[in-house]
Amino acid sequence: MAATIYDIAREAKVGIGTVSRVLNNSPKVTQQTRDRVISVASRLNYQPHAFAQALARKRSNTLGAIIPFFTNYFFIEVLKGIQDALLNLGYDLILHGVNHRDQINEYIRKNLKKGRIDGLLFFSMPFPDTFVEVIKQEEIPVIVIDYFHPSFDCICVKNTEGAMVATQHLISLGHTDIGMINANITSEPAKDRLSGFKETLSHQNLQIRDEIIVSSISRKQDGFSRDSGYTSMKEILSKKVKLPTAFFVSSDIQAIGVISALAEEGIRVPDDVAVVSFDDIELARHFELTTMRQPMYDMGVMAVEKLIDRIKNPGTPPTLTTILPKLIVRKSCGARKSEHAEFIDHNTLYSSEIEK
Repeated sequence: MAATIYDIAREAKVGIGTVSRVLNNSPKVTQQTRDRVISVASRLNYQPHAFAQALARKRSNTLGAIIPFFTNYFFIEVLKGIQDALLNLGYDLILHGVNHRDQINEYIRKNLKKGRIDGLLFFSMPFPDTFVEVIKQEEIPVIVIDYFHPSFDCICVKNTEGAMVATQHLISLGHTDIGMINANITSEPAKDRLSGFKETLSHQNLQIRDEIIVSSISRKQDGFSRDSGYTSMKEILSKKVKLPTAFFVSSDIQAIGVISALAEEGIRVPDDVAVVSFDDIELARHFELTTMRQPMYDMGVMAVEKLIDRIKNPGTPPTLTTILPKLIVRKSCGARKSEHAEFIDHNTLYSSEIEK
């Protein structure tokens, strides 16, 4: 069997995203790591282009992606991994942005029944019944990212567990009064992160104060935006209630809005209020956010690899890959540097489980 990007990552002891960066000559890799990956790829006789060409015979050599929000930082990072992986394999990508289910049906009508794509990447949304029916009828290979459906291969982040880790970290720092700024709970990740937050407080016998827990009502980007974080924090401040000593925020970009709203009232982070968020987008480092890292780029690479494998092996049972985010400690939580430090473990960038 031909070597895959997973084989190289395992042998070189790096993440699959690092392998993809090396294969695509990204400058964001150290020379030592680059040399190790290239050496392993050569030893395993890895031939990505020959593999892609073999798959492409009698095919469009094009993949499709249905994605809800082009401007959402999470999706931007995942798409970077997808694009790099596709460059390595010689596939093109057609992106289709949607905001509601009717637009999904329109995409089905225009694309899936015309044989324009060889496979589909589907992001973070419930499936319309017509979508599932058409996919099965047309036998289109599908990989689902950030959502679960039993009929398809899925890549899901453990949002509930990630929220529990984030909340427990604040508790470990001595916080007993913790609020939450959440996205719109129509979003599955937002719903799961709220559940994990509340479950952790309950488990620790800490009070859950509803007046300091706000879920965005914004439909724009499902509430995962700077504006929603800012507005939600302003809503809490306007209530004139006792401010908690810490907040868990459901995304980094919201946390940036939260910090801005607090600063306008002269409330300092982390001196007055600690903040832990979720995602670890590029801006998180600049704002020194303690956050739960999702391996977004790697998820994109993994999604492409799985879709190519599904195209090659259409009859195998669907799989579920779950990814546990990692806590990245920076200044916003108030932890002293002697106790905590930002860490990046390239060898275990994420924890995953595969159920077959």
